[in-house]
Parts: sequence; structure tokens; C-alpha cells
Amino acid sequence: MKKRLIVMMIAVLIFTASPFMSNEAKAASGTVTPDDLIAYAKKFTGVPYKWGGTTPSGFDCSGYLQYVFNHFGISIPRVSADQYKTGTWVSKSNLKKGDMVFFGASSGSTKVTHAGIYVGNGGFISATSSKGIATENINTNPYWAPRYIGAKRYSSVKEAPITVSAPKKQLPIGQYYDVSTGFWAYGAIKDLSARGIITGYDVSVFKPQNAVNRAEAATMISKAIGLKPISGSAFSDVSSTYWAAGYINAAKRAGIIDGRGNGKYAPTAKVTRAEISAMLTRAFTMKASSTSVSFKDMKGHWAEASVIKVASNKLATGYNDGTFKPDSNATRAEMATFIHRAITK
Repeated sequence: MKKRLIVMMIAVLIFTASPFMSNEAKAASGTVTPDDLIAYAKKFTGVPYKWGGTTPSGFDCSGYLQYVFNHFGISIPRVSADQYKTGTWVSKSNLKKGDMVFFGASSGSTKVTHAGIYVGNGGFISATSSKGIATENINTNPYWAPRYIGAKRYSSVKEAPITVSAPKKQLPIGQYYDVSTGFWAYGAIKDLSARGIITGYDVSVFKPQNAVNRAEAATMISKAIGLKPISGSAFSDVSSTYWAAGYINAAKRAGIIDGRGNGKYAPTAKVTRAEISAMLTRAFTMKASSTSVSFKDMKGHWAEASVIKVASNKLATGYNDGTFKPDSNATRAEMATFIHRAITK
């Protein structure tokens, strides 16, 4: 008799528990982030209300929720009262995006007759008989605020896990994560790095496509020809404590660089291809080795002679359209290549 009684009790427990287990299992058949769920739900804004409607041609409130959740593989009941029986209860003060919110037919009613999706900041989106799919405020709307009953949350509506990449290791000198062995300026960048003429940024990043500024250009060229830093301040906008002051002073004394007027150097300004050409010809005392080199955009340019010298010595080249683009900014990869060709010529 005792055995039979125990078996009957277990059967009752299994029977009464199974509806809740079934509901949770159905709700968790898919996953979606709250933002993705809301973004999809809002696509139907303005779709008209239709009693018994379950498609974008017309929705009722529960049909709308079922359609949206089903899009992400999350199965929920058809009727709003049954939808309220699934998921995990959530207090109003703890509402999060993607929660389902439920309302009664009148103020203070506990019978669920309407459902929507919480979109954050007090808003919820639902299929309303007056506006179709629309967003209202759960706290301030005079119709919906007093009819609020409660909210439910599905565990399958959750933020995507944040993945944290392992910190990168410092590579050997001359190697950079953003300069592959197949990169056109790889050899020049690697060799100049090994010589201490150029450096990268933290954790072995070179940023080859970044524009070079005038302080960097003066420093690279000064190091390339073996100039020693000189203390002081040769320009009014370069203080004696500025990181590149020593090499800017040295390049100025050697006649390699000029200012940009009013006793200023403009160290953070981007250096142009014309300015680099002038610096290189002064630093390496170049002469034109060929009179046949010409560019259609250099005639009468202040740096025409310097560009011809640099190009004829094969330190820099023009473009396929026959131009040199003297006033364009030079990249770190280009600067490294120009200097490398000059010191290995």
C-alpha cells in the first residue's frame, strides 16, 4: 500500500510540474539579443490591427508577439493570457529590453487581455486597435499605465557574451602586426626599425597608412644621417621639452628643414610629398641624375627641383597618371621607403 501511495505522489508531482517545464522548453528553443529582437519588432510599426491577425498584413497583440519571437526560433503560446504563464516573472522596477509586458482590460484588473514587448526607457511596442503596431509609455500613458499587470522574461532573450581577446605580445624589433611580409614596404620598415631610425607604436603596431607629421619626418631623417640631438628651441612652437625638439633643432642647424613662417615649425602638421623631397635632397645633397624625369603637376611648383632630384635618383616615384601629387600627405610606409632608398642607394 505504501509503495502504491509513493508512486501516485511521484506521478502527481510529474504531472503538475510538466506544464511549466514544457513552457520553458518551448520558450528557450532559440536565442536572440534584446536589441535584435526590438529592432525586428519595430520593423512592423504602423502595420494595422486585425482581430486574430498573425501576419504582417495585420496583427492582434498576441499574434504580433508570437510572430516576432518565432522569427528567432522562440516558440510562445498564441494567446496573451497563456503567454503570461511562460517565462520568469519580472518586477516593473527591473524591466529590461526584450521583456514581455502584460495589461488588463481595465484599471486594477488581473485578467490579461493585452501584451507587448518592452523596448526600454518606459516604452513598449504592441499591436493596438487604434494605431496598429505602435510604441507607448508604460508609465505615463493614461490608458496603459493603470492597466499594467506584470512582465515575463525568457532566458533565451539575452545579451551576447562579451569576448575579451588575449593581449598581444611584443614582437621582435622590425616586426609589426599590421605589416605583413607581403606588404610592399615591408623590407624598408623592417630594416629601418632594426637600425633604430623608425619605431612603431605600443604592442608592435606600425600604422603604415597613417600620415607622417613634420616632427616625425625631421626625426627620421636626422637619425638616418646620424645627426645628434641638440638641446634648446629653434622654433617658437617647439619647446625644449618637446619629444622631437632635439632632432628638429639638429635638422634646422644642418639646413635640412625650414619653418612655415613667423618662426614656427608646425611640428604636428602633416608633411607633404614636396616637403619630404626637399628634406631628402638637402640631407643627402642630391643632384639630378637624369633630365628626362618630369611630372605634369610640378611645373612652377616651389619644390620642382627637389622632386626632380628625388625622382631621378629613384627615391620616390610618381603615379600612373604622370603626376607626383606634391601637396598630398605622405604615409609612414612611403616615408620609410624614401629614407631606406636614400641610405642604401
